[in-house]
Amino acid sequence: DCDLIIEAIAERMDWKLDLYHKIGPFVAPHAIVASNTSGLSITKLSEALPESVKPRFCGIHFFNPPRYMVLVELINTPTTDPHILDDLETFVTSGLGKGVVRAHDTPNFIANRIGIAGLLATLKEVDNFGLSFDVVDDLTGKKLGRASSGTFRTADVVGLDTLAHVIETLQNNLNAQTDPFYASFGMPEVLKTLLALGNLGQKTGAGFYRKVGRDVLRFELDSKDYVPAGAKADEVYARMLKKPAGERLKLLRGSEGAQGKFLWAILRNSFHYAAVHLAAIAETARDVDQAMRWGFGMKQGPFELWQEAGWAQVAKWVQEDIDAGKALSTVPLPRWVFEGAVAKAGGVHTPEGSWSASQNKFVPQRKLPVHDR
Repeated sequence: DCDLIIEAIAERMDWKLDLYHKIGPFVAPHAIVASNTSGLSITKLSEALPESVKPRFCGIHFFNPPRYMVLVELINTPTTDPHILDDLETFVTSGLGKGVVRAHDTPNFIANRIGIAGLLATLKEVDNFGLSFDVVDDLTGKKLGRASSGTFRTADVVGLDTLAHVIETLQNNLNAQTDPFYASFGMPEVLKTLLALGNLGQKTGAGFYRKVGRDVLRFELDSKDYVPAGAKADEVYARMLKKPAGERLKLLRGSEGAQGKFLWAILRNSFHYAAVHLAAIAETARDVDQAMRWGFGMKQGPFELWQEAGWAQVAKWVQEDIDAGKALSTVPLPRWVFEGAVAKAGGVHTPEGSWSASQNKFVPQRKLPVHDR
């Protein structure tokens, strides 16, 4: 008697398929069936359902914690009826007050694909520049226009076991041919250690951080123990991050200090990764930016910041770093970054629409009646 059935069990393909076999015969002929998986293949999941249900099956990925996070990713399969996604977006938008992004059926969809790749890249740069977790969180929180919890406090809230599952989805469903950044997807040593200790983040009272009375401690990998936290970033970088976008990135790129070099590196990595994968994971650059705003609490998505800072100049800096071996991958930026309509427009967002790398044109925003309301 349900109109909408959302499956939200553990991220195990075999468990989900078994459940679908069990519930398939009892689904009403009008009901929408959706999986809240954070990254498993929606098409593969659909194979366990009766043929009559497949046109009404899709992915509906709520971001955690769903009570507060705006983003919901909707993912279709080759057999999903288009009007099912329209009906679902109408309900999720007007009934639940969420922001909807349509994602392609690729590993971890849009927000987790970009966001988790960004987290892994951040951990690599943390090691490169020898920074502590509390300093990184101070740098990558509100100062950078991101969630106030920064990088590692956010990971503790999400749950390090959940984070590990999402990383494993990338590892298991991608390779060096399908993702030129694949070498960066290894499970970080600090995460392996915390998982082995059973320190899964906020849910267990300890993760990258642990609270003891009124004191907050941070994990230290070398000693495998917790030490006093609370270190802050150098004030000079806080001042840099208040500058206009173009000047801000120029200052960070030219910085001599480890914290400035770190900030430029993680921003460069985000621009590089988003551009290389835009065609595969999303319909338009707008979907990537909205996914990162709504799903990760960013003030701007990667393409928005890039465009505001000066599209051509930032592209030149990123490509120079790639050529110099400073980036995470040697794969060059796509040709559309430097040539044609995007170069002429000075970015991927225009009044006519946002850039679709898969369609090689600017695409207007999708409009449903609920959007006008």
